[in-house]
Amino acid sequence: MFRSIASTLGNCFKIPELKSRILFTLGLLAVVRLLSVIRIPGLNGAALSEYFARQQGEGGLLGMYNTFAGGAFEHCAIGSLGIMPYISATIIIQLLTAVIPRLSKMVREEGGRTKIIQYGRYLTVLLCIGQGVYFANNWAHPETVFRGFQGNLVLIENHYWYLTQAVLVMTAGTMLLMWLGEQITERGIGNGVSLVITVGILARLPRAVTALKDMFFPAGGSEMQQYHFAGSGLMLLLLLVLVIGGVIAITQAQRKIPVQYAQRAVGRKMYAGGTSFMPLRVNYAGVMPIIFAQSILMFPQPVCSWLAQHAPGFMRDPFQWLNLQLGYGSGIYLTIYSLMILFFSYFWVATQFNEIQIADDLKKNGGYIPGVRPGQGTSDYLHNAMSRITLAGAIFLTVIATIPIILGRKMNIPPDVAQFFGGTSILIAVGVLLDTMRQVESHLMMRHYDGFLKKGKIRGRF
Repeated sequence: MFRSIASTLGNCFKIPELKSRILFTLGLLAVVRLLSVIRIPGLNGAALSEYFARQQGEGGLLGMYNTFAGGAFEHCAIGSLGIMPYISATIIIQLLTAVIPRLSKMVREEGGRTKIIQYGRYLTVLLCIGQGVYFANNWAHPETVFRGFQGNLVLIENHYWYLTQAVLVMTAGTMLLMWLGEQITERGIGNGVSLVITVGILARLPRAVTALKDMFFPAGGSEMQQYHFAGSGLMLLLLLVLVIGGVIAITQAQRKIPVQYAQRAVGRKMYAGGTSFMPLRVNYAGVMPIIFAQSILMFPQPVCSWLAQHAPGFMRDPFQWLNLQLGYGSGIYLTIYSLMILFFSYFWVATQFNEIQIADDLKKNGGYIPGVRPGQGTSDYLHNAMSRITLAGAIFLTVIATIPIILGRKMNIPPDVAQFFGGTSILIAVGVLLDTMRQVESHLMMRHYDGFLKKGKIRGRF
């Protein structure tokens, strides 16, 4: 197996174009990692890094954001905002395009897609400014955000100058990450923006392994304790294998709808009929429902916390209660989080999967689903089929998304360890690596080389 993988990697560098793309991608990803360690001027990032190391990561929403930024937040680095503002802006523009007729018409016009991308970049800047102010204020008052932290992170006396400088630097860092991601997509291998996130997630793996070792083999523990901890560690690793296997299976899973094409004549040419299939992905929305839910739930608790401190006296207690109930990992948080994932799974399918257009295209091309009437009948059949498989995918997403929260909050597993047992991290990493592997294999198969898997074939490819 390892000999086959090594042979495949060697074949990658035998193709000049693929070799240049891989080296270009690796070079830009190295620059991405540099942006997560170069600190913003005027901030004592070393003190915050030491705090995170003692705590074995930071749970909650800030900890999750720190993971996506590749640890840049704990270093007070230039890339602290990561690529998430750009992704959020892209999602918002895409959803607005589906519901606003003017934007939908603009996409179909010549040059309209370029304008849509430009609007997304403008929105990215606005989101960076808003999130940058929030992060800068957290660094200015670390004792209110990081439990047990002592000392100051800000080394600049003028608060307004510090705030302006930090926000501008973080905004520039995010825009640079966005540009690097676009360059990787155009001139490298794989989806650049997704690879930027994946590299940040995988950069946390060594710390997670160290935390896992310290958790099950504590220094000074008795032999009996270490034996018990070793057994628990094996069970946890088994859970990790099951989660990764489930993510791969659900990412590749699809329902194949048979499609029959009748013989037809176009001009003087006669096209023979045939049988094909239409793949409907079980997890059609991918990781988007989790990102939507997390993005929305980032705001209620900080707002309630601020109102609990600044609201009139008789209103402070209700807001303080809401702040506690909406805390990351609470029962109400998990319930709302799960329901939002289920809702956004169907919302994404409703806005992105157009069964009416698919039915019309099949009818125009002489295709039909056996046993189903063309036109409205085909549209209803696709709608019902997609609704049923979306439910299975949404339930799976909910389970995967809540596993790290339950492990971290209910079983006291360090956040650095819990984040690799499900959630957005595993879904993004697995999906991106599979997509990159497909692109590499397409280059290899064009030059008659075997891919990473036997016969150069990935199960589930169509």
